Amino acid sequence: MIPWSLLDTAQVPGGGELRLMQRGAEFSIKLGTDELMNSRLSATEQALATIACEKIRIRKRPSKRPSILIGGLGMGFTLRAALTVLGTEAHIIVAELVPAVVAWARGPLAKLSGDSLADPRVRIHEGDVGDLIRSGRLAYDAILLDVSAMDAVRFIDPVNLLAGFDAGKNGAEAEAAVAAQGLTIGHWPQSVAISSVGGWIATRASGQFSTAYGNIEDIVHSIEAVLPNGEFVVLGKGPRASAGPDLRNLIMGSEGTLGVITGVTFSLRRAAEARALSAFEAPDMTTGFELQREIVQSGWRPPVMRQYDERESRRLDGRLTKCVILMVHEGPKALVEAEVAAIAALASKAEVLPAPADIVEHWLDHRNNVPPWDAILDRSMVADTVEVSADWDRINSVYVDAVTSLKEIPGCLAGSAHSSHVYRSGLNLYFTFAILPPDPADMESAYFEAWRRILEATGRHGGSLSHHHGIGRARRDYMKRELGAGGLDLLRTIKQAIDPNGIMNPGVLIPDA
Repeated sequence: MIPWSLLDTAQVPGGGELRLMQRGAEFSIKLGTDELMNSRLSATEQALATIACEKIRIRKRPSKRPSILIGGLGMGFTLRAALTVLGTEAHIIVAELVPAVVAWARGPLAKLSGDSLADPRVRIHEGDVGDLIRSGRLAYDAILLDVSAMDAVRFIDPVNLLAGFDAGKNGAEAEAAVAAQGLTIGHWPQSVAISSVGGWIATRASGQFSTAYGNIEDIVHSIEAVLPNGEFVVLGKGPRASAGPDLRNLIMGSEGTLGVITGVTFSLRRAAEARALSAFEAPDMTTGFELQREIVQSGWRPPVMRQYDERESRRLDGRLTKCVILMVHEGPKALVEAEVAAIAALASKAEVLPAPADIVEHWLDHRNNVPPWDAILDRSMVADTVEVSADWDRINSVYVDAVTSLKEIPGCLAGSAHSSHVYRSGLNLYFTFAILPPDPADMESAYFEAWRRILEATGRHGGSLSHHHGIGRARRDYMKRELGAGGLDLLRTIKQAIDPNGIMNPGVLIPDA
């Protein structure tokens, strides 16, 4: 494999270093160790412009010149796509905070953007996109927005256990800020090091410790946002309110379709006094599901409770032969001790045997490590994870149906699942697939076929088509099945009322929006 070479570095205003890397014809821009963008993975950047600008092109009066503001140049994919859709009459301003990124686009990355920066329709503003918006000198038909520069810790209140952040604050940095005062947000998605707190709200996210600490809707105290008409709102006041519908739920899970999230306040917890680890090995998935149901319905809430099928268990630890269940117990020392003992008794009653607890320690140390996309794509493989949920009496049918269907896809190397979020009435399943199509030309069709089979199997058994990754575009066309015709019409009515011109993140969440 060709090694990566470092082409250049650049300082980011406010701290951090960007690195431009090259490997053959492939380019990568990294911030520290995190990859921000890769020349092989440009679909979302192109879609950002294509979907928005196509609507503007269709709707725009011929006599009026479309005006677009792009916040952040990146590798130029968004700019190139916008120019292609809008045609010769467009006027596009690109605001880029790091001057070196502009130089890279004119130099080693010029082929990626198609020399878009030399296009007479384009003007580059080297500075903060917020300065252009605040100046109010120009009106835009579309603003392609990156809010990552809004990254302040606004306050930490140890008395009321509250902390406020700008929406662009990195999740791991937000957790570190409160941890320094002996507190925790308690929200640990696998993407915690590369996601933002506003993104948690927009996607209605869930973290790995959710069984005790809750999902994002259980952690959020208040949300501030700017609506499509420019109105600023703060939704949420006090620990609870009985004042009509909870409007925070309009923004949570809205995926950018109803406004721009600018800030969030979380309800915190004190850091746990004690932690213990335990593991068990169930003979099959059904037995493991039943044990988990008995644990939570008996009132015990280990923050982490995860069950892996046989394939994933063997991948986790070579000593395992059946379905492992991992648990992390946290809280006051006496409660942790009582919970560990009670769950061990329930497992013994169900004839589920103990497994080495060091498996849980290994998972904690490596839980956020995932292979890079190039390690998969370079082998002409496609892979992904798809998470769903269902009630207890349906979850095993969802598992069996989906995994069986996945294995029928030509070239399927792996079709497996684990559960990771547990509730009194059911739990989620996190499917993983890896496919090596006989013909590399079939990679894309195989990828979407796997998605289709998982979602349709889930729908057949009455499950929910997304547990915590949201809808986006991949699941958008399944929303009628998820919400029903009446529910989908209601969602469209809300969208029309709040965003009548359809300017907010078009193309996601709602079919045909």
